[in-house]
Amino acid sequence: MFANRLAWALAAGACLLCACAAPVPTPGPAPADLPASMPPPKARVEATSGASDFSSLLASRSRSVVDISTLRIGRDLNPEDIELEIAPEHDFADRLAWPLPASARISQVRDLASGLIIRSDGLILTSAHVVTNIDEVQVQLDDGRRFTASVAGVDRRTDVALVKIDATDLPVAVIGDSSSLAPGEWVAAMGAPFGFERSVTAGVVSAVGRVMAGAGEIPFIQTDVAINPGSSGGPLFDERGEVVGMNSMIYSGSGGYMGLSFAVPINLSMRIAGELQAHGSVRRAYLGAEFQEMTPALAQSFGLPAPTGALVVRVEPGSPAQAAGLAQGDAVLALDGRPVERFADLPQQITQRPPGSRMQLQVWRQGAPRMLRATLAVQPATAGTSFTAAPSEWNDGLGLSLGELSPAQRLQLHVDSGLMVREAGGLARSEGIRAGDVVVAVNTTKLYRVEDLGQALAHVPGGNTVALLVMRDRRLAYVAVRLPASRRGRS
Repeated sequence: MFANRLAWALAAGACLLCACAAPVPTPGPAPADLPASMPPPKARVEATSGASDFSSLLASRSRSVVDISTLRIGRDLNPEDIELEIAPEHDFADRLAWPLPASARISQVRDLASGLIIRSDGLILTSAHVVTNIDEVQVQLDDGRRFTASVAGVDRRTDVALVKIDATDLPVAVIGDSSSLAPGEWVAAMGAPFGFERSVTAGVVSAVGRVMAGAGEIPFIQTDVAINPGSSGGPLFDERGEVVGMNSMIYSGSGGYMGLSFAVPINLSMRIAGELQAHGSVRRAYLGAEFQEMTPALAQSFGLPAPTGALVVRVEPGSPAQAAGLAQGDAVLALDGRPVERFADLPQQITQRPPGSRMQLQVWRQGAPRMLRATLAVQPATAGTSFTAAPSEWNDGLGLSLGELSPAQRLQLHVDSGLMVREAGGLARSEGIRAGDVVVAVNTTKLYRVEDLGQALAHVPGGNTVALLVMRDRRLAYVAVRLPASRRGRS
């Protein structure tokens, strides 16, 4: 089985990699007597105009897209929280919010992702795997403003999460209808792959309702849009500039884009977001059975006259499925008299019903049909996310432990001022400052002694922003840090 999957993945990857190099076709067919690559002048003008309109449309929508950075401090991931790197022989896909090893210590794992403003008072939609078991969330808006966010709700089963920032009058995303999508339609993704913010890539819908074993019961939108780590939680736009999906996963054997990307349908995302907003969690119906597709070969082996229905591969002990008499190897042919044409339809129909609902299952077992009755229960609770605000200040309000440079160190670094960062926490850590960096100046005030930092910050009102000139690997860069509104004086 795994060998077949590997062969399929390698073949599909090779084909799609070739397709990625192809130019985007111009809208509308070319006349039959002209090559498709050489449209007449009028068609060129129309194509240029259409591209310009779409570009302008996406530019206007970008204001609702945010960059998200998270920080996990001083501990490793819980084994249950680790999203395994997926090689082609597995039935899942790579999560996109990977740590950036070049800019983080082992004890401070920093991830990048994207999000979408869905309410003007600062409610933001993103991927659950982005904000699960983290210590800090920072959100940067299109206008450059940055906020510390709180996690408002997480649903790992659908990979949907909400974060909240303290802001008002924000531009809200235009939400479309993902149920109307069809293979072949043009779509575009926007996000911050590898930290390159506001990146736009385009492609087509490859499939809809794609359900993958190991990825829950999400009816993914499959596309060939290039997305990479940092794109998680970003929007997938249709040709009207409306959001139809939230980018969630890639299928890769190398860790990078290989031609297959997957988005959670926006209809599902918004429904889950509404429940998270109202209740803080999702209360869903639970049957306690897992299914797979019924292929012609499997149908023949089970004596089914046609390859329809959903094949039961697992029944959880003590579940409503077990109480109803459902067994491994059964084929569910109909739910309340409605035929199950695709196995992916059955889990969706079950989860859309309220707990306590009764339903009738027509199953095929040992060459004959049977009728079973089941009562749905409440989905067992799973561990939620933990969010602990990191200390906002030490003595200076920034979270820096500093040491003075020796004359030899200054000579080696070619600087005449600067303080060595021994440890970074709070606001400084949130902005990426880490142990081993050298803080050369505050704005234009050079720092020679540890006391100089406190004196420089004493003149800055709380809530204002200061620029720290920081050296790392002999390169200088200003880092903007917003001071807390109230802070203690230096001891």
